[in-house]
Amino acid sequence: MEGDKLMVPPGGDQGSQRSSVSSTGPRAQDVLVYLVDDTVVRLTMDNLPSVTAHELHRMVLDVLKLPECALEIFSLWLISPFLEVQLKPKHQPYKICRQWQELLFRFTGCSVDEIVEDEPSLQFRRNIFFLRRKELQIQDEDVLRLLYEEAKYNILEGRYPCDRADCDALGALVCRINLGPYNPEQHTASFLKEKLDCFLPSHLCHGGHKLFASLRKRAGSRRPIGELGLLRAFREVPEAGACKEHATLLRLYHGYLQKCHELPYYGCAFFFGEIDKPVQGLLHRTGRKAVTVAISLEGVYIMDSKEKDVLLGLRFQELSWDHTFPSEEEHILWLEFDGENEGQQVNKLLKVYSKQVCVCWVRELNFNGCHITIYVTIKSIFWAPLWS
Repeated sequence: MEGDKLMVPPGGDQGSQRSSVSSTGPRAQDVLVYLVDDTVVRLTMDNLPSVTAHELHRMVLDVLKLPECALEIFSLWLISPFLEVQLKPKHQPYKICRQWQELLFRFTGCSVDEIVEDEPSLQFRRNIFFLRRKELQIQDEDVLRLLYEEAKYNILEGRYPCDRADCDALGALVCRINLGPYNPEQHTASFLKEKLDCFLPSHLCHGGHKLFASLRKRAGSRRPIGELGLLRAFREVPEAGACKEHATLLRLYHGYLQKCHELPYYGCAFFFGEIDKPVQGLLHRTGRKAVTVAISLEGVYIMDSKEKDVLLGLRFQELSWDHTFPSEEEHILWLEFDGENEGQQVNKLLKVYSKQVCVCWVRELNFNGCHITIYVTIKSIFWAPLWS
């Protein structure tokens, strides 16, 4: 990585890159901070290498004109397709970006080419330590909009898997926010179909293989698919009479977030790994399945990265765990829990392969007026990498 440039992708899985640092004078440099909706906040500052995440956070709040409470609600993150890091206030983002290749080598299974080519983006996202119950007390429209946009992004990207009925209900609220009140003359099935990926996760926006679609049609399935279920849910979004637009938006943002709160993995932090596939076929072929691991204060959730399904969800009181590393390249998180097999209660064990398992977790607390730092582990806290 060049010493005077930080190349960042716009976010997620996109492959293009942008320069987030550019010179605007003899010493001043521009830094680009991305919001979830890909809006860019441009900051100009001197002596960038020594600037802390807290200072940058303050500047973002000033530019966006957010209230003081946003310091607690949001954080700065460094994010790439391979690693997501929430920065502590004292961290210096520029210096951590200079160490990014080392972090990828230590905590991911990236190839050498991937490590060389990857660059993180500096993003403004929800603080994983912010309690969800506090969200519904927020009345600032700009803060709620940012939380809504992030929740919507996680739904559309399949990071928050949910069933079809919930997807339709959430998509209907997005329709109401984006399109206004339901209008039967304008908001038809064909109208929504053209914009379907704005309202529903991508894996629900397509009818699938033509053979299976025709079989469903012959079987006379009455289950609404695609735009039909979304249209029905949009029609059922309640209106609040003569409320002002501001009050209506607050109600809709709260409604969307409250629906997301029903998902146990809302607000989780994520890392990536693999699990063993069941033995398949007469040749007893085996392999590994790519998974996303979501961790919250309440539990651990294992999700199929490809199918966007929840494979396992366990609260911490329901499991025991261990971490082993038989080699530098293979760190294993062991999850032990009670399950059922052919009607019998059995003890089950799941292995999650991921180098990100070995990172420390940290939480800073104010206890009886004393500021203390507690180092803890996966069983009781979020995924929160600590790099001093």
